Amino acid sequence: MKIIVTGGAGFIGSAVVRHIIKNTDHQVINIDSLTYAGNIDSLKDFNGDERYIFYKIDICDYELMCDVINKNCPDAIMHLAAESHVDRSIDGPGEFIQTNVVGTYSLLEAARHYWNNLTEEKKKKFRFHHISTDEVYGDLEGTNDLFTEQTPYSPSSPYSASKASSDHLVRAWYRTYGLPTIVTNCSNNYGPYHFPEKLIPHIILNAIHGKPLPVYGDGGQIRDWLFVEDHARALVEVVTKGNVGQTYNIGGHNEKKNIEVVETICALLEELAPKKPTDVKNYRDLITFVKDRPGHDMRYAIDATKIKNELGWVPQETFESGIRKTVQWYLDNDEWWQRVLSGEYRLGRLGTTA
Repeated sequence: MKIIVTGGAGFIGSAVVRHIIKNTDHQVINIDSLTYAGNIDSLKDFNGDERYIFYKIDICDYELMCDVINKNCPDAIMHLAAESHVDRSIDGPGEFIQTNVVGTYSLLEAARHYWNNLTEEKKKKFRFHHISTDEVYGDLEGTNDLFTEQTPYSPSSPYSASKASSDHLVRAWYRTYGLPTIVTNCSNNYGPYHFPEKLIPHIILNAIHGKPLPVYGDGGQIRDWLFVEDHARALVEVVTKGNVGQTYNIGGHNEKKNIEVVETICALLEELAPKKPTDVKNYRDLITFVKDRPGHDMRYAIDATKIKNELGWVPQETFESGIRKTVQWYLDNDEWWQRVLSGEYRLGRLGTTA
């Protein structure tokens, strides 16, 4: 297959690209506008690979998207391009509306016009796979409740509201135009190549530099943690084997309070990085509780029964195995994150244009 991956230089997108190139025979056309979170360093191993091509394009540019889609004749589009940081959406919601809502609309229209001109046989095989988040469902009140594919939407932040909007657009294009779409909603991802502003890499890097480890409120917020490589594997299963018009929830079966996550990282660093910064006796001593952010949901948890029953996917990593791999990766790959922290990763970010 030829697969277009939008946002393929981002955290989850780059994991998808790496999985496809390393573990399948498919070709990847990576489309990314390289905003601050896009990092082509994460894909440098594939420079010159005949099964990989990169375009530096904004998905909001409808004409360019049409050109790239028509030129490359994909069998599927995996749409991961999105603004995704909740705190940033609170400070500046406009970018989230533009990329997540307007960008998805632009991509849907470009895909629809391409699909309309395919032969009937290729029409049946084509897939538009929209990758979303469990945050569209809002907050879980009970301790035993789980998000299912039928859970009503109740987004709390500008980010989750913009993703909910894009989900609705995708389903409308399936219902109205017949575009063969599939939607997936995932829980919190973590793993290698995660942008340092996110909780887990932020805690790891602050700790090894002897900086405070900020935890919102009392740290009691619960999230279901999904190792990014497990997620990438699930997404490829969905785009190749999933049923058109369906939604699949993807979770890691690993509910943890934020404070538990931070404490686990501290304990691992005591073992894996025992040589601490000056004046730091224990990494846990750096934990600092800060004012909670507005509209902070208390609990997310995914019921991933459907994808298990229909496609046979289950996560391979426990939180304990995945977080150990993640901490070790950041300790072993300081060149990658140092280029991010210094801003060097944004220099010379060139790609093919349509």
